[in-house]
Order: sequence, then structure tokens, then C-alpha cells
Amino acid sequence: MAGARKDPSREERIRMEIIVDAYGPEEQAMGWYYYLEDKLHFPFTAKCVAERAISPLRKGDEIKIVGMAPEKECEHEMFVVTPWERRTLAIPLAQLKPIAADAETDEAVADWHYWLNQDYEL
Repeated sequence: MAGARKDPSREERIRMEIIVDAYGPEEQAMGWYYYLEDKLHFPFTAKCVAERAISPLRKGDEIKIVGMAPEKECEHEMFVVTPWERRTLAIPLAQLKPIAADAETDEAVADWHYWLNQDYEL
């Protein structure tokens, strides 16, 4: 969604809270990781809003999100985990929208979606 409309308050939050002092993609990824780890309140329910080849979810599926994936999995994209067949499975945060979460969680996920919609990259 290149050229998506800029949101000045979101841009400021991202610049000042998330990627402040980040000097490259690795540091930006860790800024995002720790921001999301702090702002997402687990568990919460989310709905799949976009299918991805790397994920078993289909559009409309509802799942319980129980935490962030390990840091190593989030070096280029943010992943959250859900219980899946007696283990946990990492799911791209980009394909999820919270449906039963608090305002802080909603805002943090929206920040990540905004970042992606602006074609910013890690």
C-alpha cells in the first residue's frame, strides 16, 4: 500500500518510542520487538485478515495469541505465538487484527500495520 496517508502522531510515536537510536535494520527490529513485547497484553484473541504462504491461517480464522515469538524469529518481521497442536506456532503479526484486546494492544498492532503499509522495512 505504497503512498498510504501519513499519520503524524503515529510517525512521532514510532520515531521517538520504537526506533529511537536505531542505526540499522537489526536495531530497528529490536526496537519494534521490545515495543511490542511491552505494549501487547497477552493473551488476546485475534482474527486473520490476510493469508500468507508461510502460515496455516486462513482469512477469518480466530486464534489466541499468547506471546511474542523468540527474538531470533523477529529479525526481519514481527511474529507472535499461538498454541498449535501441542506446541506453539509463530504467526506473522502482519496477518492478524486483535478482536478481543485492550486499547494498548490494539494501538501497538495498528502501529506495526501502519509501518508495513508505509512500505518501511526492517
